[in-house]
Amino acid sequence: MGESVVHEKLKLLPDEPGVYIMLDGDGTVIYVGKARVLKNRVRQYFHASEKPYKVQAMVEAIRDFSYIVTPSEVDALALENTLIKKYKPKYNILLKDDKTYPYIKVHTQEPYPRISVTRRVKKDGKYFGPFMGGVNCKEIVDVAAKVYNIRTCRVAVSEKERKPCLDHDLGRCLAPCAHLCTQEEYAARVERTLAFLAGDYEEAERILTEKMLAFAEAEEYELALDYRNKIRMLSTLGKRRVTSMPRDVDADIWAVASNGLYACISLLVTRRGVMQGGRNFALEEGAGERGEALMSFLTQYYSNHEIPHELILDEAIDDALFLDYARRKEGRGADVVRPKFGVKRELLDMAEGNAKEYLEKSVSAIEHKNDMTVRACERLREVLGLRKYPKRMECYDISNISGVDKVASMVVFTDGEADKTEYRRFRIRTVEGADDFASLREALSRRLGKLGTDEEERFPRPELIVIDGGRGQLSAVKQIFDETGVEDIDLISLAKREEEIYTLSQEEPVRLERRDYALRTLQRIRDEAHRFAVTYFRNLHSRRNLASVLEEIEGVGKRKRAALLEKFGTIDKIMRASEEELAKTEGIGGELAARIRRHFEEL
Repeated sequence: MGESVVHEKLKLLPDEPGVYIMLDGDGTVIYVGKARVLKNRVRQYFHASEKPYKVQAMVEAIRDFSYIVTPSEVDALALENTLIKKYKPKYNILLKDDKTYPYIKVHTQEPYPRISVTRRVKKDGKYFGPFMGGVNCKEIVDVAAKVYNIRTCRVAVSEKERKPCLDHDLGRCLAPCAHLCTQEEYAARVERTLAFLAGDYEEAERILTEKMLAFAEAEEYELALDYRNKIRMLSTLGKRRVTSMPRDVDADIWAVASNGLYACISLLVTRRGVMQGGRNFALEEGAGERGEALMSFLTQYYSNHEIPHELILDEAIDDALFLDYARRKEGRGADVVRPKFGVKRELLDMAEGNAKEYLEKSVSAIEHKNDMTVRACERLREVLGLRKYPKRMECYDISNISGVDKVASMVVFTDGEADKTEYRRFRIRTVEGADDFASLREALSRRLGKLGTDEEERFPRPELIVIDGGRGQLSAVKQIFDETGVEDIDLISLAKREEEIYTLSQEEPVRLERRDYALRTLQRIRDEAHRFAVTYFRNLHSRRNLASVLEEIEGVGKRKRAALLEKFGTIDKIMRASEEELAKTEGIGGELAARIRRHFEEL
């Protein structure tokens, strides 16, 4: 479609909220945006006015657009986030490789609440966190167990009395499952635990100190050292308190630094007046307005994180829209604060300083990353004569030993960068013996068979598939393409010895210099496919061995083997597990844990 078609479609835009999707000449999504009024927002891009470099570059690439009308602007904001994650458009600010941070959860909806570490926040208990910057949540949970005797296991407490487990013997649990305490006694311990997790460390430090001195006097020096380390950990946490910050303040502090081409977004996190840590995000500037781009970024970030009660920032975002978004996601509001003075202003200044410093250090790293990713993909299209820019590349590898536990890996690179959320694995079902090509044929047939079906949402159509091998492997895989009727996906192979690239359109292989970023990208995706396949194979193989090894231990039946397998996963981990860790497995008590431990020590 050309400019005339675009301008005709501009006349049909509605006066309603929604999401607009910009497409280039290949039909690739290059930008997704949301609008309060679609007609006004989309038409702005095509006015003959001076625009920032990124916006102008995007407008020049647009050959078509589509839009989706939504009931409200907050619905448009949520849909925009979903589509950005799906299409990863070139001109949007993208939050890549977003980490989730651990929280400590008290399961307050249970009659006898337990305490655990989680990375998923739901509305089913009390959460403390996120913990960032080297804080070990498991150590905090360990302190809570040792000081307040709160249970950490998943055993259901019922009217049926159970035998106390090792945690009770070690003074880490009141053993409500064995009816050794009343619900009122346990509830009192839970209240003290909640106060401890909220930052009241004085009681815990006093009790830990008393136990440390008692163990030292009894010449139990290893235990005394363990308690001393926990006291130091609590002291470190106490030093993170922002002295002038009220204890009921939960806030995220956001700051942006930009040089016009690249940007850095800096985040500081405070919970209950305690600094939990921070993080910097280095990225390219997007094509949207700055406030609009930041709102999009925040939506991407908070889709995986809890929204605090306050956002502290200087940037101009749509406060009312963010409030609606917070109400919809968290069931409550969130204040957007732009402080001029006081401790909150000091925190904002700190975040702004972090952003500027990180940007200065990151510009060369961002440029190098672009050379290794987006620009490398553009060069691949040029030197290999690909039909489309290879936004999504897939590479496959097979792993087995003597035909046993055959597995295939599918690794995905988006814009030249590993996209681990899109990786998939196939367990080979129909191939007998160690026939790698037959295994590859099965994996590709199953994968290509998903195109044009309901499963294409989970397995999007790639622009390029990379095969490890030479001309023979390429021709053989082309037969699978022909059988499945696939014609619009480019196919190449990379021969390992000379690193020659074979294509379907050229008789002679393409040879690139070893330092060429395009070749390095192909090498990275091939090596990643091999790594991913080998990891999966080892996991399958060790699980298979695990079952046979455990069968040799008296008292470890099918259910107990399954419980150990679920908890530890591999034979290596179960062999390294301590007696205490084994005893925490469902159905494995202290006596059986000791027997398992002895068995592995005798191997």
